Amino acid sequence: MAQSTKSNIAELNTDVTKQMAILRDDIANLTATVAEYGKAQGDIVKAAATSKANNVVENGTAAADAVKAKATKSYSDAEDAVRANPGAAVGIAAGIGFLVGMISARR
Repeated sequence: MAQSTKSNIAELNTDVTKQMAILRDDIANLTATVAEYGKAQGDIVKAAATSKANNVVENGTAAADAVKAKATKSYSDAEDAVRANPGAAVGIAAGIGFLVGMISARR
């Protein structure tokens, strides 16, 4: 009977050792799978962020170009108005200078 108990314990130890090895392999496989999934999700997020950043750059560049074109057009229009009516331009400039002088003198 003692021999039988020792044999059963030895079989249980062997069985537990095999099961522990299987569990270690399963945990290693799960760890690798989770790591691969995390890397894939990171790549997806990185691609989305890069795409959004590129869109923002394109929109910002287009807006800057539009503002530059409008400023150039406004400057050209003002320059044409001064050339067409130089007397009025000098009078307006003098009036604005007078007002600025009056406002700054009060302070």
